[in-house]
Amino acid sequence: MQYTEEELKKIIENHQHWIKEDCDGWENMRANLYCANLYGANLGGANLERANLYGANLERANLERANLYGANLEGAHLEHAHLEGANLYGANLERANLYGANLERVHLERANFYGANLEHAHLE
Repeated sequence: MQYTEEELKKIIENHQHWIKEDCDGWENMRANLYCANLYGANLGGANLERANLYGANLERANLERANLYGANLEGAHLEHAHLEGANLYGANLERANLYGANLERVHLERANFYGANLEHAHLE
């Protein structure tokens, strides 16, 4: 699925209500970007804590300083994505493709990289 910038902004805005449980209907506001086409999306600084990004295409996306704590990125395409300074604590990156991704200063504690492609990824 392809999202416009405005649609993506609204999904992230609603996701904040899901995280905070602070309004009516918050239970249905979790960001579900299952297999979404987010090629080149600007998600820098976005709070996507525990979001579902299973199989999403995040190739060349800007995720610098994004909060992906506990996010499901299983099978996601993160080729050449910019994740510098992102929080991936407890994130599921099983079988994700991180070819050439920038992972400098990323918080990786408890992240699951089982079967992930880290070829040419920047891990400094």
